[in-house]
Amino acid sequence: MKKFVKGVRFAPKNYSDEVEAKIQHYKREGYKLPSRHLLRTEEQLAGIRESARINTALLDYISENIREGMSTAEIDHMVYCFTTDHDAIPAPFLYEGFPKSVCVSINDVVCHGIPSTKEFLRSGDIVNVDVSTIYKGYFSDASRMYMIGGSQPRNATPGAGDQGVPRHRHTGCAALDTVGRCGRRHPGACRRRTATAWWRDLCGHGVGIKFHEEPDVEHFGKRGTGMLIVPGMTFTIEPMINMGSYEVFIDEADGWTVCTDDGLPSAQWESMILITEDGNEILTQ
Repeated sequence: MKKFVKGVRFAPKNYSDEVEAKIQHYKREGYKLPSRHLLRTEEQLAGIRESARINTALLDYISENIREGMSTAEIDHMVYCFTTDHDAIPAPFLYEGFPKSVCVSINDVVCHGIPSTKEFLRSGDIVNVDVSTIYKGYFSDASRMYMIGGSQPRNATPGAGDQGVPRHRHTGCAALDTVGRCGRRHPGACRRRTATAWWRDLCGHGVGIKFHEEPDVEHFGKRGTGMLIVPGMTFTIEPMINMGSYEVFIDEADGWTVCTDDGLPSAQWESMILITEDGNEILTQ
């Protein structure tokens, strides 16, 4: 393929001339391109990967220690101590006023649950623990779902247990695709056996140099729409699936906690990925 040399180069120098030529082709076709600063340099990727390594180790630590009877404040304490012991910072702490180091969301809480000394994990609870790490100025983000105890989750529909989002952690996102297509790959795979609703008010997001960046990764996108996915982009995929309606509300008491309107459970997994020249690399899970 002829090398692209005319005009201003779009991609950082650590990406091939072939990728650069393809980007310029899509630019001429009228596709929406990401801002150039969203394509990570080698130095930035090294920092982001190290942040992601700590973030994943933190989730492994939580997986080993989360248990029935503990308070969500204990989870917050674990997150703070583990993160700071690794010379890192919990990204949620005081972010836009959020008061804790982690989001812990139980049952009908969709996201942004605030840890409390008065809230305890019970057998049958489903719990999302969402952790985000800043290491030397680089951000990473991921969450996992946990089922507490050995009993069937409360309000569960028979067969719902094997609908878990881990099946979708190997994302189909690829370079020179669109965000709309990337977000659209997941919903169809989740609509099996039971009625579920894809929550539409929040989405995945760019992350790496800041906590929240472009692009917005909606999970009900339309193929061929949205920003072009380019090698070097880092963002999260974090589908939230409600057992009932997709309608939600924010608890006015704290201004953060998002709950399902019908009181039925909600589940979420979140992974952070890097778009590469030949596919993608899962950074956190």
